[in-house]
Amino acid sequence: MKTTNINRVIEDFNSLVLGEKEYALDIIRKMTIEAKREALAKRAHKAVQNLQKGKVKKGSVKNLHTDLEG
Repeated sequence: MKTTNINRVIEDFNSLVLGEKEYALDIIRKMTIEAKREALAKRAHKAVQNLQKGKVKKGSVKNLHTDLEG
């Protein structure tokens, strides 16, 4: 992340009138939520792939405890 880009965004944001700032914030919030959803979907897809490849174990808490002790 480049500091100069962030500074430019902040300066541009500060030049907006209040209504435009609120609108920009709303869009940024929605974009952030969507980015988090996409990241979560990628992690879930990877977890399913790992399960299908047998790279993960499944079981009860008791099984986990036993594995950790062994």
